[in-house]
Amino acid sequence: MTPPSGEVRTLFSEAEISTRVDQIARDVADRIGADLLVVAILKGSFVFTADLIRALHRAGVRPQIDFMQLASYGMGTESSGQIEVIRDLTDPVEGRDVLLVDDILDSGRTLSFARDRLLRTGARRVQLCVLLDKQARRVQQVDADFVGFECPDEFIVGYGLDHANFYRELPFIGVLEDPPRV
Repeated sequence: MTPPSGEVRTLFSEAEISTRVDQIARDVADRIGADLLVVAILKGSFVFTADLIRALHRAGVRPQIDFMQLASYGMGTESSGQIEVIRDLTDPVEGRDVLLVDDILDSGRTLSFARDRLLRTGARRVQLCVLLDKQARRVQQVDADFVGFECPDEFIVGYGLDHANFYRELPFIGVLEDPPRV
């Protein structure tokens, strides 16, 4: 498959992201403590989660880690509004404090769905941690407990975020200029 064309304008640099991830980890350690299950929503959050769990280690937290893969975008740039579970957790959450990690909070549907699912399966508490908060796109009221950056209403790629599975490898977060609408 040919990568989509388009320029990527840097929004948050690699250094800015690193500094902010370290601060989030310290905040998580202070507010939640050391006994924690980190649940990353794949695929977009994998880079953020990897950096975050290393930063949590430096902050004295030894989290267990599990993954959920949810889908609502497909190959397009707009959410379908329907959440599909592609991969579910393998570890039990009953009675656990869970830090649910995602790359971006935009419509609110995915994180609301995932949080409710974890609570229904017995999690004691679920706190939300997102790298980016795009409040302009919110259709379901949900607020993150830990936020990296406020995000403008533009199509964002890099640092795990993609367009049609491209751009995830960028070490920064950027705006994809003129993404094709699918």
